[in-house]
Amino acid sequence: MIKIIMIEDDNEIASLLKEYLHKFNIELINFENSKEGLEAISNNSGNNFDVLILDLTLPDIDGLEVCKLVSEISDIPIIISSARSDDADIVTGLEIGADDYVSKPYNPRELVARIRSVIRRKDRLKHAEQMPDGTYIPDESSNINIYSNNNIKHFEIDEDKMIIKKEEKTLDLTSAEYELFSILLKNKDRVITRDFILENMKTMNYESIDRSVDVIIGRIRKKISDDPKNPKYIKSIRGYGYKFVE
Repeated sequence: MIKIIMIEDDNEIASLLKEYLHKFNIELINFENSKEGLEAISNNSGNNFDVLILDLTLPDIDGLEVCKLVSEISDIPIIISSARSDDADIVTGLEIGADDYVSKPYNPRELVARIRSVIRRKDRLKHAEQMPDGTYIPDESSNINIYSNNNIKHFEIDEDKMIIKKEEKTLDLTSAEYELFSILLKNKDRVITRDFILENMKTMNYESIDRSVDVIIGRIRKKISDDPKNPKYIKSIRGYGYKFVE
C-alpha cells in the first residue's frame, strides 16, 4: 500500500481525500500543522512515507519554508497543493525541492495520477543509480491519464480523429506535436515540466533530451502563430517547462 503524509490545515478536505484515496490502496495520514508534520518526517527520515502532499497556506510555518526544510532532511517526493494563483510561488516551490504541484480545487483522481507519477520517477532515479552507466530503462506502463480542461476558448481537441482545431480550423500537426500540445491544452494554466511531458508522450521516451521538447514547442508556436518572443498561448517557465494560457 502507498503511504502518503499530508500537511493540510483543512481537516475536512483531508478526511474526504483520505476516504477517496483508500479506494486506490493509498493510505493518507494528515497533520494539521507544519511542526507535527516535520516531526513525523524527521523521526522516520521519510522512510515510512512514499509522498508528501503539502499545502502552501499553513497556520504556523509557510508551506514554502516547510518544503525547503523537508528537502534538507529527506528525499521524499513533494507535491505542492495550493490555491495560490501566483506562478512565482509554484516556481519557487519547484526550485527548493517540490517535485510537482496541483492547484486547488483539484480532481482527486488527478492527484492519484500525480502521486503515482512522482513515485515512478523516484523509482526510476534509484534504478538508474544502480545501473553501471546510469542508464534508464523506460517502463511502458508508466503513462498516466491526463485530465481534460473544458475551459479552452480558442482550441478544440478531437481525440477520436487525433486533431486539434484553432478557431474551427484544423492544425497541421505531427504526432509528437499533437501529443505535446494536447498535454498543455488539457492542463491549461498549469506549469507542466519537461519530465512530465517526456513521461506522458508515447512518441518520445524518457531518454529523450529536454531540448527535443523545446524544438517541438517551437514548431507548435509557429503553427498556431504564437510569437516565441512574446507568446500569447504557450508561456515558457524558465528551468521547468511550459504553461498554456489564453
